[in-house]
Amino acid sequence: MPSVRNLFGYSRPGPGRCAAAPVLPMSHAEMAALGWDACDVLLVTGDAYVDHPSFGMALIGRLLEAQGLRVAILSQPDWHSADAFRALGRPTLFVGITAGNMDSMVNRYTADGRLRSDDAYTPGGAGGRRPDRAVIVYAQRAREALGGVPIVIGGIEASLRRAAHYDYWSDKVRRSILLDSKADLLVHGNAERQIVEIAHRLAAGEPIRSITDVRGTALAGVAAPEGWTEIDASRLDRPGSLGPGASAGDRTVIRLPSFEEVAADPVLYAHASRLLHRETNPGNARALVQRHGARDLWLHPPPFPLSTAELDRVYELPYSRRPHPAYGDARIPAYEMIRFSITIQRGCFGGCSFCSITEHEGRIVQSRSAESVVREIERVRETVPGFTGVISDLGGPTANLYRLRCRSAAIEAVCRRPSCVYPGICKQLETDHAPLIALYRRARAVPGVSQVLIGSGVRYDLAVRSPDYVAELAAHHVGGYLKIAPEHVCEGPLRKMGKPGIATYDRFKELFDRGSRAAGKTQYLVPYFIAAHPGTTDEDMLELALWLKRNGFKADQVQTFLPAPMASATAMYHTGKNPLAPVSRTSEDVVVPKGLRARRLHKAFLRYHDPANWPRLRAALRRMGRADLIGSGAHQLVPALESPARPGRPGRDRKEKRGGLAGPPAGRPPAGSRRLEPRGSDRPHRNINPGSPTGPGKRRRR
Repeated sequence: MPSVRNLFGYSRPGPGRCAAAPVLPMSHAEMAALGWDACDVLLVTGDAYVDHPSFGMALIGRLLEAQGLRVAILSQPDWHSADAFRALGRPTLFVGITAGNMDSMVNRYTADGRLRSDDAYTPGGAGGRRPDRAVIVYAQRAREALGGVPIVIGGIEASLRRAAHYDYWSDKVRRSILLDSKADLLVHGNAERQIVEIAHRLAAGEPIRSITDVRGTALAGVAAPEGWTEIDASRLDRPGSLGPGASAGDRTVIRLPSFEEVAADPVLYAHASRLLHRETNPGNARALVQRHGARDLWLHPPPFPLSTAELDRVYELPYSRRPHPAYGDARIPAYEMIRFSITIQRGCFGGCSFCSITEHEGRIVQSRSAESVVREIERVRETVPGFTGVISDLGGPTANLYRLRCRSAAIEAVCRRPSCVYPGICKQLETDHAPLIALYRRARAVPGVSQVLIGSGVRYDLAVRSPDYVAELAAHHVGGYLKIAPEHVCEGPLRKMGKPGIATYDRFKELFDRGSRAAGKTQYLVPYFIAAHPGTTDEDMLELALWLKRNGFKADQVQTFLPAPMASATAMYHTGKNPLAPVSRTSEDVVVPKGLRARRLHKAFLRYHDPANWPRLRAALRRMGRADLIGSGAHQLVPALESPARPGRPGRDRKEKRGGLAGPPAGRPPAGSRRLEPRGSDRPHRNINPGSPTGPGKRRRR
């Protein structure tokens, strides 16, 4: 890849603005205490402001502060009027807007469309503190309150809605969020490079309308620059070739089918989704353009990843690592989860179709130095209240991608594979876990640290390549249970997910059990599975339920597939086509479980042990010709006896046989059962990378 400007290599825009604030101000009084008459950048977020690098707004705020800029935070403003957006005054450069560390719709609604009662990113866990489609609402209010101040949107919500996209909650294709929000620029992906360049160019007096050439941005109404060549997308994927490779700086732009075309034609939507995902490697990605009505939406290629030195410095900025003092003693659940955790890497080359990490963080893994990680552990030990010696996680999107990447920079720069590990692990991928083992040992040796746990999920198909890593993990870094994500046991859904077969899970379990025994520990794997994923039939879910029963698992809470914006699996859900392969009118059709009846049945198979699900499962088994699985035998799935009618619910079995949609109540597994899902129904974090206005955050699960 070409050389890029160092993130910290810009000249500071003004004198007397270099000292770091104890926390970024959230009020006029705090700004005055710092000697400010105004802020340069106002960052608006749907989350509580926690001054910790796992919260994207804090990371971007501290990064801009390190550039010599005055940065203020407007956290969870009242969006019902523009008044709250005037409270901190008019910024001199721009307003940066994010919904927060999660897409606001995923944050507020379950996969079944029910309203969530809580919000982990709000003081007290209270729900309802951010609007639906928060980026659009905040941008409109900011424009109303602050007039001509440039507005830059970003973070997970804007990043994954940057082009025309299927929206599960409205069940339609929506326009780019840039157009709906009427913002000036959209920043997509990990946005440190973009946001720093934009800030310095604005500080130098350049108008926002002339900033049209920054990688990792989207803008509207821009004609192709002189000397650029436009390629129609249909030429690149017929009869399956993706066209010649491009190099960084290649002056070609691919015209995707228009918003109107993809909204009207599912095949064109799947085709556009495939092309968009193939243009995500910063080494060879080309610009994309998509017509929306009378305007063109221009999507620049993703930004180049940060170097190890840049990443180290970003994570070692002077965060207080705690919530803003204005919240007092209020508990912020998301902060409690990451308070003693350390991010060691970002990005993912796994390419799972239901996950959006690659589209946001990128597929090139960026790793910190061991020295930087150790310094952060020492800072946690010295400064974070309540530290008892336990580091809760060393990880990132996945626990064990640290220092793993392509063996050849030249090959990496031209590769268009969506995954380095599916359908098999690429021979060019470095899979040596020795640097990670060494990091774990250094972390455990830090004085004052009694235990280092691994909370991020483990990519087990890579872990089995390093039995020494699995042994180290089992011996020292598991607190009894380890999260693992086989997702399914049948080839059909696994192929649509881009996940390895269950035999790889079995191999990992064998290594993990051996390592636990050698360490004298009794420990368990906690496997995650997805119900109702595209490509999953009722028979597949039945096979999974039988596998769970044979292996003694009884799930407490389970995940139903949630079609998050931009994911390849979401394109499958919407179109019934498979964008992982060339798309045409006659290309492979994908079975998609849609509607509450189908989705609840698939969820019921995962909770086969819950009496509330037995009537639905009996009816399904009879319909499937598998009544032999109804009974009390060890090989059978549900008992033959009718479940006792609950008060006020007579005739439940008859209602289920008629296809009634009454959902199962919340329940816990029978005493002594093995709990599969330790927290949270529908696991919203699965498809989400807690990101930025404009920057990265910490993923909790894989």
